[in-house]
Amino acid sequence: MAQPLVSVIIPVYNRLNFLKEAVESVLRQTYKNYELIIVDDGSTDDTPLIKEIFPPIKYIRHPENKGVAAARNTGIKNSHGELLAFLDSDDLWLPEKLEKQVEFMNQNPDLLISQTEEIWIRNGKRVNPRKKHKKEGGNIFFRSLELCLISPSAVILKRELLKEVGLFDEDLKAAEDYDLWLRITWKYPVGLLPQPLVIKRGGHPDQLSRTTPVIDRYRIIALKKLLLSVPLSNAQRSAVLKELQRKCWIVYNGALKKNNSEIIDFCQNIAGETGIKLKGG
Repeated sequence: MAQPLVSVIIPVYNRLNFLKEAVESVLRQTYKNYELIIVDDGSTDDTPLIKEIFPPIKYIRHPENKGVAAARNTGIKNSHGELLAFLDSDDLWLPEKLEKQVEFMNQNPDLLISQTEEIWIRNGKRVNPRKKHKKEGGNIFFRSLELCLISPSAVILKRELLKEVGLFDEDLKAAEDYDLWLRITWKYPVGLLPQPLVIKRGGHPDQLSRTTPVIDRYRIIALKKLLLSVPLSNAQRSAVLKELQRKCWIVYNGALKKNNSEIIDFCQNIAGETGIKLKGG
């Protein structure tokens, strides 16, 4: 069975303790043909010590914080693997993650991207994902419009795929993964390994979902981009418009209640560019 080089990319910002555990989970992998790249996105804590703690890693540092999309892109541009894998600095891999997933990709050579199931930990306790978060394999585009169904830490993809669809959008402060997965899934299926091979940890105060105000604005931007740049089918376009209107109405209505003129203007501009109506339903 082919053993392609896997480039493992971990973006990090001020998370040395989490990062050490993430790196250890990579070093424990039973699959050994990988390179590990840490991209320090301008950390101001002791994160740079990681290169002394684990000398085998490739450490790249941004002089200032540019965001997770830029950090992942830096890792991609400085990697050499045929396959790319991402690991968030607060997540962990089980030891057979790479081995099982590379084997799965070898067995399904037409697949360009796959992910594994996950174990969710919130504030140190295991929790069960809600039904709407249930992962599926195959053509998941329509379900992916409502919420992000692909976890970066669970993904392996072929480098050639990003050459076609582009890298993470560095203009997005959040939802950069939602944006990329939509640019992939409108056209390509996603493979799913039903085994939980990733431990996804959440609940800590520095997560983007907690520190980014009105995070849905970035999903709205992603949907607008998709409408204006991708040759969607009629059914796909209709579904994107419906979800864009739903998300935009929720954000717009919230902005009206809070008298947030910036977000009100943002939603009105989106409506003008895409033809949606700022109303519920």
